[in-house]
Amino acid sequence: MTAASPPADAASLIAGADSVTVLTGAGVSTDSGIPDFRGPQGMWTKDPGAAALFDFDTYMADVNVRRRVWQLRRDNPAWQARPNAAHRALADLDAAGRLRALVTQNIDGLHQAAGTAGERVLEVHGTIHRVVCTACGASTPAPQVLERLEEESDPRCSACGGIQKTDTVSFGQRLDPAVLDAAVEAAADGDVFLAVGTSLGVHPVAGLCDVALDHGAPLVVVNADPTPYDDRAEAVLRGPISDVVPELAAYALRAQA
Repeated sequence: MTAASPPADAASLIAGADSVTVLTGAGVSTDSGIPDFRGPQGMWTKDPGAAALFDFDTYMADVNVRRRVWQLRRDNPAWQARPNAAHRALADLDAAGRLRALVTQNIDGLHQAAGTAGERVLEVHGTIHRVVCTACGASTPAPQVLERLEEESDPRCSACGGIQKTDTVSFGQRLDPAVLDAAVEAAADGDVFLAVGTSLGVHPVAGLCDVALDHGAPLVVVNADPTPYDDRAEAVLRGPISDVVPELAAYALRAQA
C-alpha cells in the first residue's frame, strides 16, 4: 500500500472496529471492467455529451435519447462483469460480522454477487438489474425488458404502456428517502467509516462522511485521486483498490482471529 498516512493506521482502525460502515463508488468496480465516469478512461471524460443521457427530464421528453439509453443499458459491461478482489474482501468482512452496512453508489450489483448480504447493501443510486415504469411503478427484471430490444427500440410498460427506465437515479430525480435514511443511520452507527473508490464530490452521499465524523467515527479514504475529505481523514490510501482493500480486510480478520 502507499498512503498519505501510514497504512498501519488504517489497518489498525479497521481491525479495532466492531462495526465498519463502507461507502463505495465507481472506483471499486473498474478492475471488474466497468469504467468510472470522471476518471481518465471515464465515460464522461471520453464523451462529455454522454452526461446528458443521464438527465431524467431529457430522457422522458426525447424518444431518441431513450433509444440510445436502452442500447447503452443492453451493452453495459455490468452484465458480464464479475466481482474483483475488493468486492470479495468486503464480503469477507460481512461474513465475519464486521460490516454495519455497505452503502454503494454503483448500480452493478457486484457487492451482492461477491457475497455481501443483500440486506446490508444500500444502493443509493439504484440498480441496473430492475426496470420500473415511470407511470404506474411496475417493476420488471431488466433482462426481460432488454430482450424486447430486438423488436422494440423504446419498450413500454406491459401493464400500462408508460415510459420505462432502469431503476437507477438520474439527474433530476430524488434519491430514495428510505435508502438514504438507512445510509445516514449506518454512517452514524459505525465505529469506522471507510470510503472506497469515490470522489466524495457528489452530495448528499458524500455528506455521509460528515455524519460519521460528527458521531465520532474516524474516516479512512481509499481512492486513486484526492477527495474533499482527505484532510479530515485519519488515513488516506492511494494504492490500487483491488490491492489495498483486501490487505485492510485481511489484517482486520487476522487481528480478530
